[in-house]
Parts: sequence; structure tokens; C-alpha cells
Amino acid sequence: MKKEEVNISSCKRDITVRRVPRPLCFIPYTLYFIFTVFVLTSCHYPRPDLENGKLGAKTRDSLAYLYERHYTWNTNLEVQDDSVTIACLPVKDCYNTLYKGDRVVVAEFAIHPADSVDSVWVKLAHSQEVQGWLREKDMMRAFVPTDSISQAIYLFSDTHASYFIVIFALFVAVWLFRAFRRRQLQMVCFNDIDSVYPLLLCLLLAFSATVYESMQVFVPETWQHFYFNPTLSPFKVPFVLSVFLMSLWLFVIVLLAVLDDLFRLLSPAAAVFYLLGLASCCIFCYFFFILTTQIYIGYLFIAVFVWVFLRKLRSSLAASRYRCGNCGQKIGAKGVCPHCGAINE
Repeated sequence: MKKEEVNISSCKRDITVRRVPRPLCFIPYTLYFIFTVFVLTSCHYPRPDLENGKLGAKTRDSLAYLYERHYTWNTNLEVQDDSVTIACLPVKDCYNTLYKGDRVVVAEFAIHPADSVDSVWVKLAHSQEVQGWLREKDMMRAFVPTDSISQAIYLFSDTHASYFIVIFALFVAVWLFRAFRRRQLQMVCFNDIDSVYPLLLCLLLAFSATVYESMQVFVPETWQHFYFNPTLSPFKVPFVLSVFLMSLWLFVIVLLAVLDDLFRLLSPAAAVFYLLGLASCCIFCYFFFILTTQIYIGYLFIAVFVWVFLRKLRSSLAASRYRCGNCGQKIGAKGVCPHCGAINE
């Protein structure tokens, strides 16, 4: 990097002007490219090779069930309802009761074509003594996989939890807006800090919500398979899930950048207020894009959001091309630093 030396007569020392490194300006273009490829490529898990002669009959059946039903034998589940009754078939009028928090394992499958409600029945085993059968439809409603990622997905997708999050976000947003008007606090898009990372954080969450809801609308079986077989790795999963997981990892990375900028530019108290406002904005973006993607206009809004971010990124780069060699603050052009008065040439 080329450095220019500047002589300051009052200080009698040299000051070096440093160019501000460009932020992650390639991220919006990357997101658009990923989203376009996602639309044009397959979004399903690959079908297992059941013709492999090395597979035993039970293994072949297990893989077939895993592909078709997204879970298979020995899948561990946990009761989420207050209580669940399972039938001790073939014995009539014999039932076992499971309670919230009890864990079971999938032991067997059975098909009952005469059942008009659900032809698929699943045998669940809690212990050697407590076992029984349940319709698959009822099992999906009352049980959740024991994996911590699956349980987090269930908790976040629960309707009551969503209502609570929305109400909490609205309460925090109104409270912060009143505090902002009284004390002129800094918030996202209102008297914002000199950083593009908070807006990028909201954009990433909006993008993740759009991809998530797109899976729910177009390929729900892919999401259901991921729900029963979760992973945090963006590799060895269908492309749409890879995009979703990478956007979540990018969200975490940008969040760290936001925290670094906040506590560097603001006082601790102001940074906490800003974080509360940012959390409300992120929650609003999540639910807004979830709802609008269902009616297909969310894709238009995400394009507008990217355009808004690019405009802010461009203005940020144009306004702060350099850093003062004396105090290190951003300056728009060479000359007198508005922060410390040093001359940069």
C-alpha cells in the first residue's frame, strides 16, 4: 500500500494517511448469486442407493424409510405434549401413557390401509415395559427429535413463542423510540452509527427468513428431513440448506463485527440501547419476510433491501475514504481533520 508523508508545521512530525479498507461489499452480490442458483438447482436430498448388494435387507428398509418418512428405526423422540396415549396392539383396550419430557425410540412401522385417518402407524418404545403404537400424524404433532438443534427449531417455530417474540419486539421498539426522542439515542436507520454492519445484519436475517420460507413453500419435505436430521455444517446437504446455513454463519460473523463497532464508537450504555433497537429491527425483518414470502412479494422486498444496503455502502465508502494519520478517525478527503485538526495531504 502506498503511503504519503505529510509535514505538519505545528507538530513537527510526519503523519501517514491510510486508506480505509473496503467493507464486505461483495456480500450482497454473493447473496444474489446464491439465491439465483438456489432457484435453478435441485433442492432435495439425494435418494439412497438401495441397489447396492452390500446392504442387508434391514439396512435397505431403514434407508428407504429414512428417505420417505425422514426418520427411521432407532430415531430418538421426546414428548412435547402434556401426555400422549399409545395403544398396546394387538391387545385391545390396553394403553400406556407417556408424559411431557419422556423419551422414546422408534421401534417398528406398520401400514393399515383400512385406517381412514392415517394409514401409517409407528411403534414407540419408552422401556421394555412401556411400548405402544401411535398414528404417524399424532406422533409428528406430539413428539420432537431429541437433538438440540431440532428442539431449537421446534421452539422457535412454535406459534405461542412467535407471538411472544413479536409482542416483546414491539414493546422494546416503542420504548426505545420514546427514549430516542427524549435523549437522541442512536438507532438503526435513525441517527445511525458510522458503520454498515448493523444494516447488513438485518439484511442477512431477512435473506435467511426468505430462504427458510421458500423451503416451506416449495420443498417442505427437504426442511422436514433436515428437522429430523439436523446439522450445522453447510456441506453434504442440499444446496438450498447450504445457502441457509451459510447465511446463518455469516449472520454470526457480522454480529461480532457489529459488537466491535458498537463498543468502539459508543459508550457502553448507548451500545446496549442500540443493541436492543437492533434486535427489534431484526425480529421485525424476520417476521416481515416470513409473511411476505408466503405471498411471493417478499422476493421484491429483499431486492429493494439489497438496493438500500448498496446505496448506504456506496455513500459510506464515498464519505470516508481515508483515516487521519494522527487520530485514526475517518475523513472524507485529504486536508484538515475535523476531529483533531491535523493536516493530511
